[in-house]
Amino acid sequence: MNKLLAVLVLPILGLGFGSAADSGVLRTIDTEKSVMTVRVFKAGFFSGFAHDHEIRAPIEEGSFDQGNPSVQLKVDARKLRVADKDVSDKDRAEIQQTMLGPKVLDSETFPEIRFRSTRVERITDRKWLVHGQLSVHGQTRPVSIDVMEQNGRYRGIAELKQKEFGINPISLAGGTVKVKNELRVEFDIVGR
Repeated sequence: MNKLLAVLVLPILGLGFGSAADSGVLRTIDTEKSVMTVRVFKAGFFSGFAHDHEIRAPIEEGSFDQGNPSVQLKVDARKLRVADKDVSDKDRAEIQQTMLGPKVLDSETFPEIRFRSTRVERITDRKWLVHGQLSVHGQTRPVSIDVMEQNGRYRGIAELKQKEFGINPISLAGGTVKVKNELRVEFDIVGR
């Protein structure tokens, strides 16, 4: 389930494609006001006894150019945090350790998650489809994210598959409880 964290990076993808008034300005991502959340879902016969997971990732650095729509960012995988509210502190710590450890993200070996846009398609005045390259767990793959701007904030949702990044979803109790391969990344980003 913790493998989901790697996906956190995606939210930053659509970050900076604002109004024409903002065009031509290279901006940095405000790491104090921006939030990326990865949602990991359970599956399996006994999934009713398991928990979905919410993981948050701080953005270590990033920037975007609104005049020539592009975005890049970096997340320190070692700083990803499990934010589950419906589990004990002990369970949260175990989930955190598994997620960052060699079974999932192997964050000591692969400490960086990076995204760099390659193309941005304007859908409407305040909606874009951002294409780019996401690097997680030593694997780089193309991804696309739908982004919407509202009141100066860039929000979006993307879905990823852990296996595409070399991560095998965690399975427990002989596979009767497991994490789905698909993850959902949500973001709320503000520029400086």
